[in-house]
Amino acid sequence: MNETETCDRHPDRRAGVRCQRCNSRICPDCMRSASVGFHCPSCATVSPIDKRTQRKLKSFTGDPITTRTLMGLNALVFIWTLISGGSVSSGGGTTTLDYGLVGFGRLREASQIIDVGVAEGEWWRLFTSAFLHAGLLHLAVNMYLLWILGQQLERLHGRSRYLGLYFGSLAAGSLGVMLLDPTALTVGASGAVFGLMSATFIHQKRRGISPWRSGIGGLLILNLIFTFGRSGISIGGHLGGLLGGAFLAWAIEETDRRRLNRNFGLIITTTFTLVCLVIGIWAANRWYDPLLG
Repeated sequence: MNETETCDRHPDRRAGVRCQRCNSRICPDCMRSASVGFHCPSCATVSPIDKRTQRKLKSFTGDPITTRTLMGLNALVFIWTLISGGSVSSGGGTTTLDYGLVGFGRLREASQIIDVGVAEGEWWRLFTSAFLHAGLLHLAVNMYLLWILGQQLERLHGRSRYLGLYFGSLAAGSLGVMLLDPTALTVGASGAVFGLMSATFIHQKRRGISPWRSGIGGLLILNLIFTFGRSGISIGGHLGGLLGGAFLAWAIEETDRRRLNRNFGLIITTTFTLVCLVIGIWAANRWYDPLLG
């Protein structure tokens, strides 16, 4: 029998086809059905492992779907804001009053004054406020920064740890608001975005990349000047997100440096987020005051 027609595993048997993965000759007994053609027994055995590995690798090198999803959610919520009576230039509407961040405040409804805020049990405001924006320009700036920073961090950390970093920074920003200005109605993804900026700064420093040459250092300074130099900006939200993102970036870098299981990073970000929320709820119950509209 011609060697080119024989099975690589069974020289006495005719090879019907070649393995689609390694191109070895295989007889009917060695054929393993695959999504396309047939595999040899060796390739068929490792396929499930390869697929799992490919899924993990895709979360690091593939399309930044998590960042796109976050941007899409922010855009949809802005449309909802407009439907609820808000404006393109300044947001607002009933959606902002119902889901914006405030520790304690009062709303006038008809002839009644209603107490609202995190202190009144509306803890979800600590999260929902980060998807609301005070106008299209506010949304556009935050989404631009989320895109240029988020896609890099998502590919660096994978989707799960990146989400942990994002929501941890968000929660730290909300905590900052509760500590510094809990009676002001606050909206925006700026706390989370500031966290991504500081995280990018930390990651570049740890890898020997100059954050000043890359531009992230200048971007951070510019945004800090804007935070302190203009009225109506949430200093607590920006600083809280900045510090939270820096801490989480350092913690994630440490888990990688010590070669700990990658899930440790996710555990740290989740725990940090919950701690910020608990302290934020506690802080909201220590403040009293104004009328919101």
